[in-house]
Amino acid sequence: MIPEFDGLREDEIDVLLKAPIYVSILIAGADGLIDDRERKEAIDTARSKQVRARAQLIDYYKEVADDFDLKMEQMIRDLPDDTEKRTSDIVIELRKLNRILPKVDKAWASTFYASLKDMAKRVAEASGGILGYLSVSYDEAKLLELKMINDPAK
Repeated sequence: MIPEFDGLREDEIDVLLKAPIYVSILIAGADGLIDDRERKEAIDTARSKQVRARAQLIDYYKEVADDFDLKMEQMIRDLPDDTEKRTSDIVIELRKLNRILPKVDKAWASTFYASLKDMAKRVAEASGGILGYLSVSYDEAKLLELKMINDPAK
């Protein structure tokens, strides 16, 4: 169990554990197509954060990265195919963090939020572009800052 989750309900913990997957699908699917490079980047990022994340998130990412690929594929199947509806559903889920993050340690919440934004950036940049330029689509850029989540540092 992740110490920062003490005192949280199971449904709140579930939202926290699914957040990186929701962020990955939100950004990858923003342009209507979740391509293999975006999926791979999301999975690789979750796995690498098990050892490369800030120390306070290592245990969290060890939990999250377990079967990340399978969880992501299942979530993609469960979410609507329609881009606008899928985006709307994910935004609703991510907004739940606004009620949960104030219940955990502020430093952990801030680090967690920064990590989600890093995940979003990495997934957005995964599709390439021309010689690495213009690698983030307009639709991805609109969502990249994760404005549906209140910054816990503020």
